[in-house]
Amino acid sequence: MTDAAKFIAIDGPAGSGKSSVSKAVARGEGYGYLDTGAAYRALAWHVLDRGADTSDEQAVLAAASDFPLRQGLDPDDRRVHVGDVDVTEAIREPRVSAAVSGVARVPAVRAQVNEAFRRMVAEAPYDAVVVEGRDITTVVAPDAPVRILLTAAPEVRAARRAAELSGEDAAAVATALHQRDAKDSAVVDFLTAAPGVDVVDSSELDFAQTIAAVLAVIAERRGERHG
Repeated sequence: MTDAAKFIAIDGPAGSGKSSVSKAVARGEGYGYLDTGAAYRALAWHVLDRGADTSDEQAVLAAASDFPLRQGLDPDDRRVHVGDVDVTEAIREPRVSAAVSGVARVPAVRAQVNEAFRRMVAEAPYDAVVVEGRDITTVVAPDAPVRILLTAAPEVRAARRAAELSGEDAAAVATALHQRDAKDSAVVDFLTAAPGVDVVDSSELDFAQTIAAVLAVIAERRGERHG
């Protein structure tokens, strides 16, 4: 089996359900799970922890060259460490969220981090790894047998994200989500499926139906059967 063959690549915008669906698929099928967004968040945390400015490309590159990320592939153990520091909760803080795009926009950083992702999958003790993010289907693993764009209508995605963040103003959440999509799409197109990528639109699907739709694509592309 080639390294690319171990990838189940899932891309999609914020609020599309890709993280929760990807974890559920990995857990149910006995696959590994890699949240690439968490890695970029951890790098943003690392840059901030060094007192560097995430808008300074050289500072970001310097931090990336000394980035002791520890991130497992167990879908039931989502802890993320930078060195000996557990940053699992810290990387979800607003200051980190605001800094992620500044870190991820640097091409040399993306190339370095993407290579780390490929190495993690190649060395993984799993038959396959569900890898979700923004450019997995097009840049990280363009030759993967399973490539899925999981999407949903903007208003549906905004409503889902607002429901996740209890106590937050729905309109503010929607604005923030759209702003993030706009910033991130300047780096990589994750709203349009590349040739050969299967689209799963979850706008009118519930969680279980979305998982079933993703599993159907996986079964077809990997030549497997699911009951």
